[in-house]
Amino acid sequence: MSALQKKRRLTEQEYLAFEEASDVKHEYVNGEIYTMENDDGEIHSMAGVSEQHNRITGNLFYHLRTASRGKGSHCGVFASDMKFRAEDGDFYYYPDVILGCSNDDNNKFYKEKPCFIAEVLSKSTARTDRTEKWLTYQKIPSLRYYLLVDSLQMKVDYFVRDDTGEWLYAELEDGETLSIECENYQAVLTLADIYEDVIF
Repeated sequence: MSALQKKRRLTEQEYLAFEEASDVKHEYVNGEIYTMENDDGEIHSMAGVSEQHNRITGNLFYHLRTASRGKGSHCGVFASDMKFRAEDGDFYYYPDVILGCSNDDNNKFYKEKPCFIAEVLSKSTARTDRTEKWLTYQKIPSLRYYLLVDSLQMKVDYFVRDDTGEWLYAELEDGETLSIECENYQAVLTLADIYEDVIF
């Protein structure tokens, strides 16, 4: 038997350098890196998700981006490839869709002050999105909306932070409109918007 050794943890800077040189996306949690998986549980790079997952992400990006057009760089909408940095660099995730409207959140490779995050759920990611990521996301002072969008059926769970700082939960129902308001930004989402042209 080999000798037991303490596993070396990567520093934040080592992770960022590693990620910049990598062809595959990795998330970072307390010094450990994790290879992202596709909807079939396989390692994926940029194009490793299902058609349903891709269409849903595109629909969310389209509707949120349409509402931000003409507002300059004040509000940015990003899909899949923008890192989110949390807890002073202890966590880096790749949310499926992220919206931020903070003028001082201007790093080119990651965002720290999102107003809205959406994760598109698959068999391999649903548990992490509902537990580990949600525990991290709910601590973000700027975050007001967190959507969990199912890629296997038409179902959207969402959390909204109220004016007292409490998180409220609901399921988006058919015909209901979810209003997204971040500083000077406003958008609306419906189930029909999110699942447009998605075939199960």
